[in-house]
Amino acid sequence: MYKRNARGWTKHLDFIIIDEIALHISFLIAFMLRHAELPYGRELYVNLFVTMAFIDVLVIIFFNTMHNVLKRGYLKEVSMTAQQCLISFAFINVYVFSVQAGTSYSRIVMYLTLILHILFGFATRILWKKYILNKYKTDSNKSNMLAVLDPDTAEGLIKRLYDGMIGYNIVGIVLGSDGDLTEINGIPIVCELDDAAEYIMSNPIDAVYVDCPISDSGISRLMDECFQMAVPVHYHVSELKKYGMSQFVEKIGGTTCLTTTLNYASSSKLLIKRIIDILGGLVGSLVALILIIIIGPVIKIASPGPILYSQERIGLNGKRFKMYKLRSMYMDADKRKAELMEQNRIKDGMMFKMEFDPRVIGNKELPDGTKKTGVGEFIRRTSLDEFPQFFNVLAGHMSLVGTRPPTVDEWEKYEYRHRARLSCKPGITGLWQVSGRSEITDFEQVVELDTQYISNWSLGLDIKILFKTISAVLGHKGAM
Repeated sequence: MYKRNARGWTKHLDFIIIDEIALHISFLIAFMLRHAELPYGRELYVNLFVTMAFIDVLVIIFFNTMHNVLKRGYLKEVSMTAQQCLISFAFINVYVFSVQAGTSYSRIVMYLTLILHILFGFATRILWKKYILNKYKTDSNKSNMLAVLDPDTAEGLIKRLYDGMIGYNIVGIVLGSDGDLTEINGIPIVCELDDAAEYIMSNPIDAVYVDCPISDSGISRLMDECFQMAVPVHYHVSELKKYGMSQFVEKIGGTTCLTTTLNYASSSKLLIKRIIDILGGLVGSLVALILIIIIGPVIKIASPGPILYSQERIGLNGKRFKMYKLRSMYMDADKRKAELMEQNRIKDGMMFKMEFDPRVIGNKELPDGTKKTGVGEFIRRTSLDEFPQFFNVLAGHMSLVGTRPPTVDEWEKYEYRHRARLSCKPGITGLWQVSGRSEITDFEQVVELDTQYISNWSLGLDIKILFKTISAVLGHKGAM
C-alpha cells in the first residue's frame, strides 16, 4: 500500500507542535519574570494562554506560515517567524479588546511573550529542521526508487532530485533510449527499458520515477506493468513544469485531470478573504457615505452633475462591471481624453496618466503659466475618490486587495501576457499601488507586479499590502 505524504498544514504538524511548545515556554518565562510565580493558579491567565495558542494555530493554518519550512534559509525563517508572531499578537489584542479585559492583563507579560516567542520560535524551528534533514540523510529505511530517464536530461534531473527529494534513495537508472552510459552521478544504469519490469520484479523497488514521453510505447508498457505489480509510478510532467506553473490532480466531471495554473487558493482561504472584504467593505462604505454627504455638495458647486462617477471596467476573467468613484473630473472628461493622449505619461497607451490633468475639477493653467488646482485634485491626492469602490467590494465585483481593473479601451489593447492581470478579482489596492502607484509609468512593470502578486498570493501578503496602502495614503505617496 502506497503511503501518500500529508498535504497542507498537516504536512508540518511537528513544527506546529514545537511552535506551540515555544509559545508555552515564552508565556511561562514572561509571566514568571513579571509576577515571580507560575500562571497555572490564575484562571484569567490560563484562559489567555489557551486563546493565544488557539489563535497562533489558526494563523499558522490560514496564513500558511510553515510553507516550505524545510527549504527556507535563516533570513527567510526569521521573517516568517516574526510575521506569524506579530499577526497572532494583533489578533490576540483584538480578542482582549473585544472581551473588555485590557486592564486585567499585564502588558509586560504580553509584550515579553511576543518577543520571546519570536526568539524561541526561530531557534526551535532551526534546531528541529537540522534534526529532520540530518535524519533523512542518515536514514537507512529510505524507499528504493528506480529512475527511468531521458538520456538528454538525466544528469540535470538526478541532481534536482537529490537536492529536493526526501525519503527516497535512487538505487538505479533506466534510460528511455539506447546509450553508452554505465552510470550517472555515481548511480548505475541497471538495465535496458525492455528489461525494466523484470528488474523491478527481481529487486526491492518501492517506487518508479519516470521522466520520458508517455507516448513512447516502451514507457507506456512499463507503467502498465508497474500497475499490475502495484508499484507506484511518479510521472514527471516536464513540459508543463518548465513554465513555473502550479500543478495538481483533480476530478472534473468524473475524469482525472492534471490542472496547471499560475497559482491557486483553497476554498477556506478564499472564504476568509471574502469575509475580510465584507468587513472592510462595510467600514469603507460607511466612510464613503459620510464623504458623499460632506464633499458631495462641494463637487456639485464646482462642477454641476452627479456626485458619483461610474465607469465600465473589466474584472475577473474579462467580466464587465460598473466601478464607482467620487467624481473628481468634469463631465466631459472621457470625451477630452482623446485630445490629451499626446500628453499621456504611459507612452504605449495601455493606461492613461498625466502630470497635470486639466479634466480634473478646479485644475486650470493661468496665462502666466501658473497651474491652479481645486477640489478635484484634493480628492485625488488624498485618494478620497476611491472610497465608493467599497460598494463594489460589498457587491463582490472587487476585493480590498487585487489587481487594478482596466478600462474597456485599455483592455482591448491587451496581449496574451497582459491577460494574466484578470485572473484574480480586481482590488481597490494591490502590489502595484504600494510599489510606486503613479510613479510607475511602464505598463509592463505594472503587469509584472500584478503577475507577481497572483503568483505569490497569500492572506499574509494581502494584509501586508493593506498596511502599506494605509501608510501610502496617509503620506500622500503617489496618489493617483
